[in-house]
Amino acid sequence: MREVTVAHLGVDRTNNSPVVILREKDGSRVLPIWIGPAEASAIAMELQGVKAARPMTHDLLKQVIGGLGGTLRRVVISAVKENTYFAELMILRGEDAFQVDARPSDSIAIALRCGAPIFTSDDLLGDSGVESDLPSPDPSAEAERLRQYLEKLDPQDFGKFTP
Repeated sequence: MREVTVAHLGVDRTNNSPVVILREKDGSRVLPIWIGPAEASAIAMELQGVKAARPMTHDLLKQVIGGLGGTLRRVVISAVKENTYFAELMILRGEDAFQVDARPSDSIAIALRCGAPIFTSDDLLGDSGVESDLPSPDPSAEAERLRQYLEKLDPQDFGKFTP
């Protein structure tokens, strides 16, 4: 397993889809994952430290996990099948550990809120990752650009996302 961090959050200009770039913490490989606009907004808000007036779904899930006595220990981006990525939330409650299937975009948004590390496998980085020698950009600056893009979207566009 390799720990990754959110290195970049932006819009893929070829198809105008939001994309989150995860960078290997102690390496040079990056893993791009195309995500929906709502999840991109949730990630961007957390990267910028913006709090909504009312709890968003990811904030709510953080509260539910904590309210039930659990902690999010880590997120694992586990696989990609037919261009669909899979992830698991690893939740610890007392002596019990739970693994919850989730979308990577939701998992990343929750991990950022909970301060939990994000991991992926060497195989996934090897198969779907890309070598990068570019310095890590400031994710909060990229999040601001994405926020501006998302503000211009028509709400009806949210249902039209296809990766």
